[in-house]
Amino acid sequence: MKTIHRDRHHFGWDNSFEPVARVAPGDTVSFEVVDASGGQLNRRSSVDDVARLDFARVNPVTGPIHVDGAEPGDALAVEILDFEGSGWGWTAIIPGFGLLAEDFPTPFLHISSYGAGGVEFAPGIRLPVRPFPGTIGTAPAAPGLHSVVPPREVGGNMDIRDLSRGARLWLPVQVPGALFSVGDTHAAQGDGEVCGTAIESPMIIQLRFDLVKSANLRRPRFDVSESPTQRVDERGYYVTTGIAPDLMRGAKDAVRDMIDYLVQEYKLDANLAYALCSVAADLRISEVVDAPNWVVSAYMPKAIFA
Repeated sequence: MKTIHRDRHHFGWDNSFEPVARVAPGDTVSFEVVDASGGQLNRRSSVDDVARLDFARVNPVTGPIHVDGAEPGDALAVEILDFEGSGWGWTAIIPGFGLLAEDFPTPFLHISSYGAGGVEFAPGIRLPVRPFPGTIGTAPAAPGLHSVVPPREVGGNMDIRDLSRGARLWLPVQVPGALFSVGDTHAAQGDGEVCGTAIESPMIIQLRFDLVKSANLRRPRFDVSESPTQRVDERGYYVTTGIAPDLMRGAKDAVRDMIDYLVQEYKLDANLAYALCSVAADLRISEVVDAPNWVVSAYMPKAIFA
């Protein structure tokens, strides 16, 4: 099994980057992934370190690797096999970033530890560990350097928390060799990653590659092997809603009401409540057919609270 070391990473997507390794369909590869801060934050970091982040160094991805035989029009099949966690992670509010950036203009940092028993997020709040790569993709056909921040038709920073152990992901191939990279590993996240960060954690991830010739996918597709929420379903959920003619406004209102609930019910600081929504609450589109208003719901699992 090949290992791609943590220092073989890059920033942004560019199909002119030289591959750091070549693999064949059927190969398993171990990737050492740097956390989303690019190593600028650690277990002992403070909120001052968030304010000093160099954004030219954030969200590195390990790679790229060349997959033999991959040609434009093919799909790269990626099977997610396993993770080796580092035991710690960070969640931050970064000014100007996140769903409620206008409500939370000052930096915030929270450090969590995790292991077999879950993520120790805060006293009385424990989340299940469900690791996944927030950023996973192939190089785009368009020339030049492209930001790693937005997701793309070839994948990238999709933050799909269900791409965990056992999932299979199919990515469009737009350049010879696919030029695959992966990064931004998370120990836990809610659907939406609303404050802009999850439990950001350096990890090692093992992936197996295959090719589907002439698949002609327009966008990524994936298959999951288990119910995403079975670890927390047994005690149900507390749900807030946002109702508006715009889904983004509805999402904001649903999260704002969930933050209010967490502050009132669990006496959390508003910043910590916002961070908890990012790592544990799932945003769902409940209705998009009854014009002129659509409904977004925020689901908070009750099982995470002692």
